[in-house]
Parts: sequence; structure tokens; C-alpha cells
Amino acid sequence: MMRSLWTAATGMVAMQKHIDTLSNNLANVNTTGFKKSRVEFEDLMYQTLQIAGTENQSGGRLPVGMQIGMGVRPVSVHKFFTQGDFQNTGNSLDLAIEGEGFFLVDMNGEDVYTRAGSFKLDNEGRIVTAGGYVLQPEMTIPPETVSVVVSDTGTISALDSDGTALAEADLQIYRFQNPAGLTATGRNFYRESEASGDAVAGTPGDENYGTIAQGFLEGSNVEMVDEMVGLIVGQRAYEINSKAITTSDGMLQTAINIKR
Repeated sequence: MMRSLWTAATGMVAMQKHIDTLSNNLANVNTTGFKKSRVEFEDLMYQTLQIAGTENQSGGRLPVGMQIGMGVRPVSVHKFFTQGDFQNTGNSLDLAIEGEGFFLVDMNGEDVYTRAGSFKLDNEGRIVTAGGYVLQPEMTIPPETVSVVVSDTGTISALDSDGTALAEADLQIYRFQNPAGLTATGRNFYRESEASGDAVAGTPGDENYGTIAQGFLEGSNVEMVDEMVGLIVGQRAYEINSKAITTSDGMLQTAINIKR
């Protein structure tokens, strides 16, 4: 069997994963705090038919060898944590991180992290995500609160009509040595992993930590033009690999017809 059939098949499988990833990016173009992903590839093993440097019959050395590649495979899906565009909402509980860092959320007793700062108040006055998971540190807004003010350094103040603070809390944000190693869990959440390293807490505005912007939301960092170009390139690569399979099939058919 011609090895080109299997080689081209690996290319089609790889391009399918590439298209799947780009499609997910485009599907989340309006998702708050979403970070785009990119598939990265590596070539497969090679069949060595002739080793470079081998001595030939005249005593010289072959300048180049003969190796035939076996195709390609996806090796990773890299997530990019570049800053998304900010949207001014005017909502006092909409928070965006300008710079590096993640919010900490308690999801049923488990620590998860997010860049999506679209928070709400639950029936107990706690600051929660849209799914009802509590922002950490937990803070309860008193019923008589007139306004909630969040400073750029993360101090949350619940104020009454006279501007007196009824309750306060200091919001911390968290950094990772390798944020691309975080495990995406859906719902705009990430879990730390062995690859990401441990979460390191810090005060917004400290060195290497972002600041808090109240009344803003961070949008997706997906660039639609880049994704559309990637889709076109992926589609053409898929087509050319399918063409290689068709060509190999035609060559096999020719070889079979010779015997006839």
C-alpha cells in the first residue's frame, strides 16, 4: 500500500482539529473574557532509506540522506491570554482586569479562576457569577446599600446614602507562571494544573498584577479576520490532502490495470 495514502490521511485529521479549534474561537467571539486557542503541529517519524554521511563505493561520503516523512499530528492546543477589548457597561458589578491576573471563584468548594467579571448579587447579597458561584473573598452587600464602589486596587465598598461604608473587602487577583497550562472547564472558568503552576495571590496594581476597572467588561480576544483567514488556509490544506489521497488512489488503479 502506498504510504502517501496514510500520510495524507494524517493531514486531513490534523486540519479537521484545526478547523474545530477555529470554529470554537469564532463561536465565542462575544463571550466575556474568552481567550482564543491555536492548534500547533509537529511532523511524524521518518523512514530512513539512506543515511547522510554514509560512505559510497568510491570512498566518498553521501552529502545528504534519504528520509520520507510519515505525516503530521496536532501536538498541542495553545491558549493565548492577551488582553481583550473593554466594553463600558456602567454596571457597578461589572469588573475588568487591566493587565495580568484572574478572579478567584468558589465553585461548589473548588477554587476556579476566571477573567469574566460580569458579577451579580444573589438573594443573600453575595457577589456571584452568572451561574451563582461566589467571588472570593466572599462579601455580603447589606440591604441598605445605595452604591458599590470598587477601587482600581481591589477595595470593594458598600456605601449608604451618606457615602458611609457599610461593608468593605479587599479583592485579590491571581497569577500563574504558565497561564497557557491552565485547564479550561467551560463556563469561563479555569483550573490550575501541574503545567500552570500554583496560583499566586496579589493586590491589584502591584508589580506584574493588573488593576481593576469598575463598570467595564473584558471582551473576547478573538480577531475574526485572523480566524477567517485561518479557516480558508485550513480548508485548502484539507482539500490538498484529499487530493493527494485521490492521486495515490489513481496511481494504485493504474498499477492494477497494468496486470489486466
